[in-house]
Amino acid sequence: MPSILVVDDETAVRHFLRLVLERAGHEVVEASNGKEAMEEIRRKTFNLVITALFMPVHEGFETISALKKEYAGLRIIAMSDRFRDFSQGDLLLMAVALGAKAGMQKPLLADVVLETVQRVLASQ
Repeated sequence: MPSILVVDDETAVRHFLRLVLERAGHEVVEASNGKEAMEEIRRKTFNLVITALFMPVHEGFETISALKKEYAGLRIIAMSDRFRDFSQGDLLLMAVALGAKAGMQKPLLADVVLETVQRVLASQ
């Protein structure tokens, strides 16, 4: 059973992802920010991390960079409700450039979440 770490400061988003992913047979652990995520990943091995990009205390870009530095092979999916930042461009593409395997736009849809998770878990 794949183990997934869900990182988002929004409780409703974490609970939605937990519900969708557990119903699909995944084990889910939650963290409310990047600092908590780093603590969780040092305690347990995960097959996948799904992280928000904007959150307090160690935001998503910082979290992705730290995870890729310490766990180079870890699969990561970034998610954001902000598609574009006019000063920086496509934020999800920036996350992919940092090492995320995919990006998901909020608000999340269950079928998109499951398809993206399946595709990223199957990737090398």
